Amino acid sequence: MPYITTLGQKTYYEDDCFCDPFGPEPEVILIQPGYGRSTNFWYHWIPLLSSKYRVIRRDLRGHGRSSAPSRTSYDWTLDTMLAEIVAMLDQLSIRKVHFIGESTSGELGIAFAVKYPDRLHSLITTSSPSHLPPASAKFLALGHETWPLAVRTLGSAGWAAELAKRPGTGARKDDPRYLQWWIDEVGKSPAEGLAEYAVFLEQLDIRGFLKDVKVPTLILAPTKSTAAPVEYAPPPSLGLFAAAGLTCG
Repeated sequence: MPYITTLGQKTYYEDDCFCDPFGPEPEVILIQPGYGRSTNFWYHWIPLLSSKYRVIRRDLRGHGRSSAPSRTSYDWTLDTMLAEIVAMLDQLSIRKVHFIGESTSGELGIAFAVKYPDRLHSLITTSSPSHLPPASAKFLALGHETWPLAVRTLGSAGWAAELAKRPGTGARKDDPRYLQWWIDEVGKSPAEGLAEYAVFLEQLDIRGFLKDVKVPTLILAPTKSTAAPVEYAPPPSLGLFAAAGLTCG
């Protein structure tokens, strides 16, 4: 299993490339899954993308198989999250990437585009808010006092199972096999890691970065997402806005 150490923390990633070995060096796509999700959620994109690009998928801090440090031993800030991405690219000798940020990881991508524009070819955000309004935090709390408390109380899989009952969360209800897989995959992340990341996201607001994004940007904003409704997405003026009638988390 591929691991890399960034800022003293273990980071899990997948690195796929099936381009012609005799061709030019391919450009790199970095896929950063969103909250609660891991590299496994993007498996179905890899055969197509990796035939033309080198594709790297990375587990967030506290997610999947990446380490989940306590708040006393780790600086859970935006600058730290971005510095970890830079450290990973440097260790892999990758200068520039096409950054795909899913859900709240689109917020990381926007901030990354402003702070490290020379490291990006382009930015794609999909179902990404620009901030987490109180209504979204309340929705993710699932009836508990706070979102982090809900994750700590229910556990990762329990929280996912409760979230999946709500519409517009990305957990397809029409296929019970997929639904159980979705819950099980979220459940593989440590509850404390998800809880600490939820605390980080509750405080994250990247609206101040929007005006300074200069890299080519594509914004995909589904119209049926409950956690990331279109009105909280980055504005169409930031990039090419594509709103589709999809149900995504």
